Amino acid sequence: MALAVRFHDQLSHNSTASLGDEILAGFAARPKWASPKFFYDRRGSELFEKITEQPEYYPTRTEELILSLAAHDIAEIAGPEADLIELGSGASRKVRLLLEAMRPSSYLGIDISEDFLRSSTLQLAADYPWLDVHALCADFCDELHLPEGFDSVCPLAFFPGSSIGNFTPTQAQQFLTRLHCLLPVGSGLLVGVDLIKSKTVLEAAYNDAAGVTEAFNLNLLERIRCELDSDIDPRRFMHKAIFNEGQSRIEMHLVSREAQDVTIKGRRFHFEAGESLHTENSYKYSLASFAALGRSAGFESIAQWTDPQQLFSVHYLQRSV
Repeated sequence: MALAVRFHDQLSHNSTASLGDEILAGFAARPKWASPKFFYDRRGSELFEKITEQPEYYPTRTEELILSLAAHDIAEIAGPEADLIELGSGASRKVRLLLEAMRPSSYLGIDISEDFLRSSTLQLAADYPWLDVHALCADFCDELHLPEGFDSVCPLAFFPGSSIGNFTPTQAQQFLTRLHCLLPVGSGLLVGVDLIKSKTVLEAAYNDAAGVTEAFNLNLLERIRCELDSDIDPRRFMHKAIFNEGQSRIEMHLVSREAQDVTIKGRRFHFEAGESLHTENSYKYSLASFAALGRSAGFESIAQWTDPQQLFSVHYLQRSV
């Protein structure tokens, strides 16, 4: 069989304009903010993969452990006819555990980073020649449509890495509701969810000693500088990640080291010394609170798996009528 990936594109053809519009709106807001989806240009995606290898960053290795132990149970629940959809596919490392347990006939990887998506799905096609591989370049914060040619009666959608935590609880409910509309009745949704734990463990995970998360955060400013005709200088900002216990979320910020003005697409923005650009939230849940969130969007909680230390969880939800 010839190696091939069926590539589909649902991103706006004017993605730079979308980046510019959202960045300008965020810099004009009080407090200033930027969407974490813009972390993931090629360099950002590569840095994130390095983050997952840092000793302080427990989510990736813990989720992989859970999936390695639960993969056959997941395959049994999904059923022999289930195909696989991966949301935010990245390097498509964890999904291999499911591919080998489920042996689906088709796989659809969805990611916002086109270059990274192409390379990762081509590698999957090479490693699994029996698999019909599709790639969809899309922003899953927007409405999604299953591409033509990916025909599955009852797929399993996989959303790993606790990416659901990047949404506020209201946004997460809206996202799950959109998935409820996208997936056929009876389909499964497998979600990785980070659990509430000590502030010390959480803050260490987002402030690794090697400075990879810092470089990942600052790369957003480098992207703005390169793509939006900006004079912003990443060296004049510093990375900050804290656990907001009242909101049950990690917050990532880029803090201005000094009073400064920056120009983006001809518009000037002022930062006071110590003023921050809020770049990411990562909400943490209990097992019960995430199951309740799924129910609010029309999904029934079928199974939950955790590691012995209760650091992380994987939830199997099923679309009810």
